[in-house]
Amino acid sequence: MNFTFLDWSAIVAYLVITLAMGLYFRRRSGRSVDDYFVSGRNVSWWLAGTSMVATTFAADTPLVVTGLVYSQGIAGNWLWWCLLPSGMMTVFLFARLWRRSGLLTDVQFAEMRYTGKPAAFLRGFRAIYLGLLMNCLILGWVTKAMVTIVGITLGVSPHAALAICIFFLIPFTGFYVSLGGLWGVLWTDLFQFVLKMAIVIAVAYYAVDAVGGLGALVSTLHHLRTTASSGGAAPGNALSFFPDFSRPLNSQALWLLPGLTFVVYLAVQWWAFWYPGAEPGGGGYIAQRIFSSKDERHGLLSVLWFNIAHYAIRPWPWIIAALAAIVLYPHLDHPETGYMLIVNNQMPHALKGVVVAGFMAAFMSTIATQLNWGASYLVADFYRRFIKRNGSENHYVNISRLVTVLLVICSGYVAAQLTSIKSGWEVVLEIGAGTGGVYLLRWYWWRINAWSEISAMATALAVTIALRWAAPFVGQGPVLFAKTAITTTAVTTVVWILVTFLTKPESEEVLLRFYRKARPDVRGWKPVALKTPETPATRDLGRNLGSWILGCVMVYGALFGIGWLTLTPRWLGAVMLAIAAVAAILLYRNITHGGWEMEPEPAEPAGQVHAALPRH
Repeated sequence: MNFTFLDWSAIVAYLVITLAMGLYFRRRSGRSVDDYFVSGRNVSWWLAGTSMVATTFAADTPLVVTGLVYSQGIAGNWLWWCLLPSGMMTVFLFARLWRRSGLLTDVQFAEMRYTGKPAAFLRGFRAIYLGLLMNCLILGWVTKAMVTIVGITLGVSPHAALAICIFFLIPFTGFYVSLGGLWGVLWTDLFQFVLKMAIVIAVAYYAVDAVGGLGALVSTLHHLRTTASSGGAAPGNALSFFPDFSRPLNSQALWLLPGLTFVVYLAVQWWAFWYPGAEPGGGGYIAQRIFSSKDERHGLLSVLWFNIAHYAIRPWPWIIAALAAIVLYPHLDHPETGYMLIVNNQMPHALKGVVVAGFMAAFMSTIATQLNWGASYLVADFYRRFIKRNGSENHYVNISRLVTVLLVICSGYVAAQLTSIKSGWEVVLEIGAGTGGVYLLRWYWWRINAWSEISAMATALAVTIALRWAAPFVGQGPVLFAKTAITTTAVTTVVWILVTFLTKPESEEVLLRFYRKARPDVRGWKPVALKTPETPATRDLGRNLGSWILGCVMVYGALFGIGWLTLTPRWLGAVMLAIAAVAAILLYRNITHGGWEMEPEPAEPAGQVHAALPRH
């Protein structure tokens, strides 16, 4: 692609704006670690929520969605659509608990909820495991996507594209993140989200125009469905939102999500798997944004807005462009490249500089959050906790900036090792399989202890490595993933439950302190609640579960409604949007009558501890 002066001007203008924001927030973020990592806990819900959406809209996302739709049809998106129930649980069951905890990072939860050497080990282990290992894997696959984008748009080799990312784009992002802290990340996320949404809508428009309009796109895909594939098997329906359960398990048909994989997504994955942005019980940068919110109400609203925008509003420009790629570029060896082929071949040349700036925004918004979030673990939960405990705030801010540089270097190495973007997604999902149950129950059941979490994480990692080494299963990619996921989840769940009952509960002092601070639903904490009658008993689990169901109906209704209204049948789209509207009204009534306002925190009583809690 030959870039004109206007193209380069658009790219430079974008870089100048992001750098200016980092410089503007430098003083505000450098006053303390709280200001650097959680913006002084003074962020409005709309800014925190939009930042979450921008973070999950990475440079890899349109490419991965294109690969899923190109190979499995629209139904392939259930790989991530299935995570909505987990996200909605964070809204109604965990967001207020996280904000009430007053933590700086979710890893600190280990020494709030547990005690002793196991708690300290868990905190340090999770800081390294999530802040370095998992974070660098995520940074690596996002960089891998940007390498593809840079290679296609600039017409350079993969090695040259990787060098551009490692030696310019990532260091530039690290520089403005290290200057502006979370304040800089939040406001640049807002700017970047608006820019990249405008870009992907434009890409979808020109992709549809290239195939002759939406009507022509739909009719062509219906025609392809009836055409025999090269292997002799009839393709599936690329426009279907759900898998065809009549097909055999190992069907070779195109545009087909295997039924077994779909069942695993809906029945297991959303609650059992740890995945950034949709962690069971919240966590990661989602928890970080909750911590930064003004109060419990703003924390809840921020995650609610995130889930609406993430699942219902944002996906369709990607999906429509991916469907157009099926028509425009059949028989691609690497389906993920279909999106960039549309950008290269169908977009007006005058807009290509803006498009590249939009992809840079998608890349940098995710990199910025991952760098800030990962540094918060490594500094607050490892360096400050275990290495240097009495340094000045200025010292820790400077160390945070150095750690950011370390993460930049590690992410470049991981990007060079990944074979594909989708492989990065699947590795992260597999490593976290089976751990979700612990993260859900640790807030609502007093019996969970530090060894429950440690055993879950260690088992999931060990089983994942063992299954990849032994390769006991056969089948296509999605079927193989489903079998691996079921096995890892089953083994991990059995192990952590056994470990929970074979080890002692946490000390009474820690359980009482946690219960007074977080005030979870009393029904899972009855032995503890009996020892602290002065703490108001919370009984909101039923109402919150009702809100959770309504939230899922609202978002899925909007997601399918927009899709069917765009691609037909339009009457069904209108029905789904009406269902979403009714669910939204009921949800609004449910949560407003449930009392969103921040509850006053009861004073820690000075009274003595009562009789010991039951041991089983």
